[in-house]
Amino acid sequence: MYSHGSESLIKQARDIQEAELKKFYRRLAKLLQGKELGHEAMDSLQRLHLILSATKFTRTLPAELQKGLLPLLSSPVEQLQLLSSAVLRETLPLSGEELNYTQEDVLQLNSHTAALLLSQAGSRADLSSLCAQLLRSLESRQSDGPTHSLMQTLPILNTIITHSPECLTEDHLTLLSKKIVDWLRYASITQGGGASSGGFFTGPRSRQPVPTAELDGTVSGDFFTVLCVGQGFTDDQWMNVYSFSMLRHWLLTYHSVPSGSTIADAASPANRPQLSFSLSHSHSFSNDDRSEVDGSVVSMVSATSSSSRLLPPKERLREKAFQYCLRLIEQSDRKALKRTDTELQKACLVEAVCILDCVCVEDTSLVYRTFPCVKALFGRLSSDLTFARVLLPIAQFYLNHGEMAAVDCESVWKLVFGRFPAELFNSPFLAHELLRFLRLNLESLQLRVPEYTRSFPNLLKFLAWDSPAVVDDFVDLLPSLVTAETAVELLHTMLDLPCLSATLLLQLRSTCSPISEPGGRGLLSLDAFRSASLRGLFLYLLRTEAGSGDTIDRLSTLHELLAEAADWPRVVQCAQTVPVLLHIFFSAVVMIADEKLSAHLILVMLERSSLLLNIPTYIKEIHRVFSCHLLRLCKLRPSLVVDQSHELLEFAGTTANVYSKDEIYTHVVWALGEYLSVSSDSRCSVRLITSCFEALEAVLFEITSSAPPPGAACPVPRVITTLMSALAKLASRSHDLIPRVSLFLSKLRTVTRGGSVAWCTDEEDLVAIVMRGEELWSLLKTPGVAQSVLTPPPHVTTPQWHRDTNLSMPLQLRTLTSLTHTQ
Repeated sequence: MYSHGSESLIKQARDIQEAELKKFYRRLAKLLQGKELGHEAMDSLQRLHLILSATKFTRTLPAELQKGLLPLLSSPVEQLQLLSSAVLRETLPLSGEELNYTQEDVLQLNSHTAALLLSQAGSRADLSSLCAQLLRSLESRQSDGPTHSLMQTLPILNTIITHSPECLTEDHLTLLSKKIVDWLRYASITQGGGASSGGFFTGPRSRQPVPTAELDGTVSGDFFTVLCVGQGFTDDQWMNVYSFSMLRHWLLTYHSVPSGSTIADAASPANRPQLSFSLSHSHSFSNDDRSEVDGSVVSMVSATSSSSRLLPPKERLREKAFQYCLRLIEQSDRKALKRTDTELQKACLVEAVCILDCVCVEDTSLVYRTFPCVKALFGRLSSDLTFARVLLPIAQFYLNHGEMAAVDCESVWKLVFGRFPAELFNSPFLAHELLRFLRLNLESLQLRVPEYTRSFPNLLKFLAWDSPAVVDDFVDLLPSLVTAETAVELLHTMLDLPCLSATLLLQLRSTCSPISEPGGRGLLSLDAFRSASLRGLFLYLLRTEAGSGDTIDRLSTLHELLAEAADWPRVVQCAQTVPVLLHIFFSAVVMIADEKLSAHLILVMLERSSLLLNIPTYIKEIHRVFSCHLLRLCKLRPSLVVDQSHELLEFAGTTANVYSKDEIYTHVVWALGEYLSVSSDSRCSVRLITSCFEALEAVLFEITSSAPPPGAACPVPRVITTLMSALAKLASRSHDLIPRVSLFLSKLRTVTRGGSVAWCTDEEDLVAIVMRGEELWSLLKTPGVAQSVLTPPPHVTTPQWHRDTNLSMPLQLRTLTSLTHTQ
């Protein structure tokens, strides 16, 4: 986690002796008494912070040192502010020396001091008192205090209410809501900072008020917003900017509950999106005598607001926020002269649409006034994917209010679930924002947006492109994509995710590089991607919607074409995430799957176990997942073994599967031996048991009578013991088969007496196999006992007493073996 040097410094800080620490305190206190603090003081403060933060104990600094640190909080050097605040946050305040700020002290507050006050606040009353002082400072005129303090106060207040929203009283809320209204709507429309009218003579007398401008350079024709520009800004214009930056947080925190709710309720994070405050209407409104347009040219936004002065503070703030956001949308249609201003327009549009959504949630009557503007904005931006970050909040607005306004949302969802993932899958910002949007609105999307569940081939492109960054999102989203209609296709798509990852890389590379690089080797997969005859394989992987078929016929061809992609980093990363998501998929599918779907999934697992991209570790992990969940499905519905007996026997009767798919093969054999019985399904006949026995007997005889095929390892011992157990179980249900299995087990014992065998090179494994064979042979000598042990009735299997080592059944089995064993 830390480098060797960092660990050494931390160890030194933890091991410092008390005497040395006191000496260090005294030396630092003397340094802080100097008029100028140089590098030595900086280094000492950094060392003190390391010492204090490296231990879990909170220390109390000497009074002299703490008094030397407090003035640094208002130092003009920001690094000193930061260090002193960080040090004091790691310590306990002296008894009786807690930080108490008067009105004069509040004027010197900064963000670092606010962080210290929050960490050392003794109670909610302390923070409430500080908020009261901060609010009083906001009411002061510019001449009453420094300009810097006015612009610092609102961000500090925002920090405090973020950490402790319940510290504001109703009076505080009313006051600050009215102040925010004034700053949003009545900021001056002339430039600050003494803007000059130009020319050679630029003295104080020649300076004339210059109006603010729009981003396209024209003179601003309406009230000031964050998208107005100038050579300088006045205090109230800065407060306008700060107010807009905290407006959504303020509305969500305090302005969304019905009357009668308490402040603590409104502050609750769980209730915050739907809560509001009942504010007293008896307070007089400040600055209500101002002109609504304040001398500006009346726009369509402003002309409708003359009656808002009669509203209570909460509703009035909502109305002004609504007007401000419509003004921003109007301004965003102007062509900015600077590229950075274009990005600012996008950021402000995102915030404006989110605020409009917020106020419409609080007051549904605003939906009908807002939708024409939002709909026009969507129509203007939907063709330009560079505005994707703006279009997502618009989609949120449609989701929340489209049904109420009876608006057709199909074009919105085609964009969000169609073009976004298909064309912007390699945008990490969009991936994060879109997946966050899906997670926050999961229930609504499932109920009201049918395009959501059909879009999983497109959404999975984010996972295929950058698996580590988005896997957590898909852990949450995947269960919602699993339905009876999509389950099979979704399973195929997830198994082909490494292929999709490679295809996305080829898609990007095909547009920017030649087919064969000069002086180098061309990619065969890139040639195949551009080939018209093979194009259909890749287009299927790149499809944007489900429903065009569960999978394709030429999967093996596709895997051969993409063989060289098996070691590409993105493909390897993607392959590592698939097993995790498959576990989640199967956990979700068992909740909805009927017998037909379960049978189909078993067939897919058997088929796809040999149709995977050739990444050895990936294949091994997929087989492990398949074996686990195939067994789980069979346990839930034992009749599936009879229904799919033909396919299961075909798989289990193929000797090659013993060597290449030992994990899943073992579980298939176990399921056949366990559930192919009348007690599991009355349709199970002696003929079916016999055919299964013969298939497994042939495989067991073949692998124990010859060496493994060239290039293959010896069979896993568990495969052999599972085959023997399955044969013994089947024979116990059809006693005519007992002589055949007994003969094989006795021959096995005879063969192994001669020493090592070709099919098992490990002596311990061979001993275990022989011991298992002897136990089964001994059981089969008494068929009644064998059946009760190998196929116990349900009341015995739950719990399975013969597997409980605390009981006598295992001992009885061993005793029976020794008694029937002939020396």
